[in-house]
Amino acid sequence: MVNDYKKYDLFGKTLMQKIELAGPFRYDFPVAEQACFIYVMKGELQYRSDDKAVNIPTDYSLLLNCISSGKHIQNSTREENCHIVIVTFYPDILKKIYDRDLPLILQKPESTVSNKSNQKINNDFLIKKYVEGLLFYFENPSLVNEDILILKLKEIILLLAQSGSAPSVQLILSQLFSPAAYSFKQIIEANLFSQLTIEQLAEQNNLSVSSFKREFTKLYNDTPAHYIRNKKLEKAAELLLISDERITDIAYECGFNDLATFTKNFQDKFHSSPSNYRLSQKENN
Repeated sequence: MVNDYKKYDLFGKTLMQKIELAGPFRYDFPVAEQACFIYVMKGELQYRSDDKAVNIPTDYSLLLNCISSGKHIQNSTREENCHIVIVTFYPDILKKIYDRDLPLILQKPESTVSNKSNQKINNDFLIKKYVEGLLFYFENPSLVNEDILILKLKEIILLLAQSGSAPSVQLILSQLFSPAAYSFKQIIEANLFSQLTIEQLAEQNNLSVSSFKREFTKLYNDTPAHYIRNKKLEKAAELLLISDERITDIAYECGFNDLATFTKNFQDKFHSSPSNYRLSQKENN
């Protein structure tokens, strides 16, 4: 649950965010052409990508690209709040502020030895001071303008380039400027909880609906409608247990257009209403 949220936009896109979260929480990163720097000011969060998990404690940070799917941050405890700052890197904004003369940290290394997509950055004094400077601007919004935001964006890139994790940072950020060929499965996984129709998913894969359905069945051994609905319901069941969100909010978050459809589908799969499922599972734990 979000207790407090502040943000600043640059050129129409969310650049910097300050978020106070109450556990338990979960945030899924969509497949998109961007990267994120996440700094934990208070508490702890866990970053998960497929079957891997990394704990990020207070004063540590995480850099990750959002080019591939299956990534999220979470905290499953209720013991303390988690305060984070997020700075987002967009390739079009970076090209604009550097006038296409990208610094070395954003350029592809001469020898790429991995497709690394995330890096935990240890407690760094200069990065900590940078975040403290950001907090000043979050508390004094009247002082913020486009020039300040560009300056702060360039500053964090410079600090990351000087950190002990610079080689990994370069691998991650340089991927923003390498054309990403999204696979069929990446597009499906990225849109599991959206409200896209089968026709729209087929269009994103440059396939006819019939060809899309054949390809889907070959890869997943299931029909698109049945597979996607089950994934949505499984996520909803998880959220019912780890969060106190309203059932209506969970339904929409999982890609259902209305509560009635969600409730009926949930009842068919779990033989229980969402509210009874939440209550019975918590009583058994």
